[in-house]
Amino acid sequence: MPTAIALLSGGLDSATAAALAQEAGQRVIGLSFDYGQRHRRELEAAAAVAEALGLAEHHTIAVNLAAWGGSALTDPAIAVPSDGVQAGVIPSTYVPGRNTVFIAIGLSLAEARGAERLVLGVNAVDYSGYPDCRPDYLEAFQQLANLASKAGREGHSTQLWAPLVRWSKTQIVLEALRLGVPVERTWSCYSGGSEPCGVCDSCRIRDAALIEAGRPDLASRAGQP
Repeated sequence: MPTAIALLSGGLDSATAAALAQEAGQRVIGLSFDYGQRHRRELEAAAAVAEALGLAEHHTIAVNLAAWGGSALTDPAIAVPSDGVQAGVIPSTYVPGRNTVFIAIGLSLAEARGAERLVLGVNAVDYSGYPDCRPDYLEAFQQLANLASKAGREGHSTQLWAPLVRWSKTQIVLEALRLGVPVERTWSCYSGGSEPCGVCDSCRIRDAALIEAGRPDLASRAGQP
């Protein structure tokens, strides 16, 4: 069975991407990151999702991006935005270099394990417009992966696979439900509390999609109509 490494944040998107890789016949290894995020509750969700999906392995690596801050997700002094996503504006929840670091480490694990794919739950359509969640970024990183690894130089580089990159959040919810992803065990809230806040951008987008998909029961309590 071919192997895939799935970057697993604990959120709905990464869980759905991992489940899609399993459906495609991949043996999936999960990789999560403790990067000093204020919403560390997502790491518990990542472990729960890995268990529920029956992943072959699940690793959590510490990479302290909070040491220099620069994001509302790593610096408590910066407020988590709750005014909704603004078109053309990269929000303060963008973490400088986060996906570049995560993908590089994921590629290292993938090459060590002989994995064919690095599975990413990034989404550029119905989310916050982060620069490291866009198709051109992924295409450029694939070129780097081809050049930067022994496997790539030998012609069998790990392929970055981001099946959700152009999907709407509602499409992702519907696919998660079809695949049996434990949506209720995923975590999307940015605020760092023990319960979803229902007002941060991530909660708003998730709740709106769940309601549109006919599952308001899975939305955060604050986000329900």
